[in-house]
Amino acid sequence: MKKYFALVVLSLLVLTCKKKESPKPPVAALLTFPLENSECNTGVDLNATTSRVEFSWQAAKHTDTYELRVTNTASNITQTVSTSSLFAQLPLVKGAPFSWSVVSRNDETEDIASSAVWQFYNAGFAITYPPFPAQVVHPESGSRVIKDINNEVELVWFGADIDGDIVGYEVYFGSVSPPVDLVASPSVSVQRIKVAVVSNTTYYWKVLSRDSEGNTSDSGIFTFKAL
Repeated sequence: MKKYFALVVLSLLVLTCKKKESPKPPVAALLTFPLENSECNTGVDLNATTSRVEFSWQAAKHTDTYELRVTNTASNITQTVSTSSLFAQLPLVKGAPFSWSVVSRNDETEDIASSAVWQFYNAGFAITYPPFPAQVVHPESGSRVIKDINNEVELVWFGADIDGDIVGYEVYFGSVSPPVDLVASPSVSVQRIKVAVVSNTTYYWKVLSRDSEGNTSDSGIFTFKAL
């Protein structure tokens, strides 16, 4: 009997002393629809200028809720929806460019995980579409970058267009915002250039994409500090 009692006490001590496992951080969701760099034509008409678009993504591990973020890249207006489902709907302006992403959240931790950012056009009445705003690849905006032995930093971006008719880019770069110095006008096949920098200086840059119809799009301003 004493032996049994001792085992019970020992078991209780082990359970009491055992540390509670830390909550696992959420994992980034994988986006499924609307497709990246596409024209979304599945929206339900609400009126002459607006349609309701459904977004969907795959389930992410250790996630309780998802926050859908959709930005009109022409007006820079963002709409958000929080849900525990794997889809959500939003009313969007027809014929406008949008970017979207999903943030995964866990109720037991403040950690979050962000999905990739996809771009698309909500179908409208346009026959031709401007290019999507170029996306930064390197340096990440807001980062610190070590210059190379030639006192240069490489700028890398990614451009896309539904019509596939981008003809070239204009790259503006400088130490003032907004950057006004046109430093390169590469063709569509070139999406990287090198620029001269000075240590401990903050730089700003943007990319203007141009297509064969004369349509243009502005990437917005990226920034980095040279070390």
